Amino acid sequence: MRTLKYAILGLLNRRPMTGYDIGKEFNYELSEFWYAKHSQIYPELKRLAKEEFVTYDIEISGDILEKKQYSITEKGQKELLMWLHKDEIIEKTPKDVFRLRMYFSNNLDLESRIHLLESQKMQHKKRLYALQKILEQYPVVPDYNSDRFGDFIILEGAIIRQESLLKWLDKCIDYCKKAQEEK
Repeated sequence: MRTLKYAILGLLNRRPMTGYDIGKEFNYELSEFWYAKHSQIYPELKRLAKEEFVTYDIEISGDILEKKQYSITEKGQKELLMWLHKDEIIEKTPKDVFRLRMYFSNNLDLESRIHLLESQKMQHKKRLYALQKILEQYPVVPDYNSDRFGDFIILEGAIIRQESLLKWLDKCIDYCKKAQEEK
């Protein structure tokens, strides 16, 4: 399944955008659960145009710079709605290099394990703080029919995930420190 297709259609269903604008959305709004590079976005836009799910207008900027402003078509909206109504089977856990290292951490001394765990903890604390700052944009829960509602619930899920990861990291650090004390 071309999931990127639906991510792009969903974004264009909110408002017309250039490929560059779509890339910015992946780096900001969608970054907690989905990502795409410009090298993936532009070929997908070309396919979507060929399939008549999107259309574009060319805007000339300056003497020669042209940019394409993409819009979703009625056919694209129907395709997006069909996809939105599908239920998904839960996928396998995404690959996580850090967790793989921790799986084999018995090969490290306790000091090294604690150092790695503390480093991860700091990174996740920074991410949690950044997510909480974004959440401040929502003094109330957005109307469930607005574009912002989906952003809000995904943001809350990302915050809960970070809090859970921090709780897990604290437990791991405690286990290692207790083992050090027993030595």
